[in-house]
Amino acid sequence: MSILSDRWIRDAALKHRMIEPFEDGQRRAGCISYGLSSYGYDARVSDEFKIFTNVDSAIVDPKNFASNSFVDRKTDVCIIPPNSFALARTVEYFRVPRDVLVICLGKSTYARCGIIVNVTPLEPEWEGHVTLEFSNTTPLPAKIYANEGACQFLFLKGNEPCETSYADRAGKYMGQRGVTLPKL
Repeated sequence: MSILSDRWIRDAALKHRMIEPFEDGQRRAGCISYGLSSYGYDARVSDEFKIFTNVDSAIVDPKNFASNSFVDRKTDVCIIPPNSFALARTVEYFRVPRDVLVICLGKSTYARCGIIVNVTPLEPEWEGHVTLEFSNTTPLPAKIYANEGACQFLFLKGNEPCETSYADRAGKYMGQRGVTLPKL
């Protein structure tokens, strides 16, 4: 596998709609940066959030996820309570080529504040809005800014296309839009 450059990402985004909307270059004036970087793409978090709460004493169960485990917020700034968690989604919609695997890392601006961004890999031929997981590891409330950079995606090209893609398997998160909760 090899990591793909800004030139390859730009071409795939523009010719094959791999990333929509696509920002050709880093945007950073007064915000947490987003857009095309040297060897990746910094995606933005949308204004849709699901903030975990324990008001109803729900249990987090990945096989039977209770809707009363969180509160929905549509806002420009999401406040995550201390030692808590929120789900969000990218502004961008991704379409991953069959011979590419995408991995995600959090932005250093958030990491330096104790806010961890977690995303599982985007598999070959997966498409959708990416669900982002924000963990506030601090004992203080933490802010997440909508429509600003949240994480960086790195694109790895395989030596050959995979034998079975996410689309071939009819993966359960294929084509997701909005913040998507766990499915069994």
